[in-house]
Amino acid sequence: MGKPDSPLSPDQEARKAWMGLLAKSDAAQLAGLIGRLENLPEFEWLRRPEVGGVMVRGRMGGTGAPFNLGEMTVTRCALRLESGEVGHGYVQGRDKRQAEQAALTDALMQGPRAAELRETVLAPLEAAQTEVRETRAAKAAATKVDFFTMVRGED
Repeated sequence: MGKPDSPLSPDQEARKAWMGLLAKSDAAQLAGLIGRLENLPEFEWLRRPEVGGVMVRGRMGGTGAPFNLGEMTVTRCALRLESGEVGHGYVQGRDKRQAEQAALTDALMQGPRAAELRETVLAPLEAAQTEVRETRAAKAAATKVDFFTMVRGED
């Protein structure tokens, strides 16, 4: 799942993966999938959804010296389920509801409903993101130009 030399445990790698998936998910799709779940538990806010900014850093070619690329708006929150699991939500943009749903999913993934959430929420989100990536790749491939050198005669 993760890199062999990763300092994270397998559980941490798994959580990192679903948190990334939730952060990149379509807000409407996430809301629809969460809306299908029954008996969602009550929770208390540890940090209500709040909008802020983060500095995005980049590197030329992925290996050069880091530089400040620009700022990005993010929304974050944290909550605790009645059963004690703590969930965090970080999403790009200003959608407080999406951050709440991401945090709720994160908390539920740490408890006995993880298999249910994996099947009903995470798997469809992952399939949708894979489809978007493949569509983008196909559009990019359609514009690809293959250059080659022709040799005329022999020298």
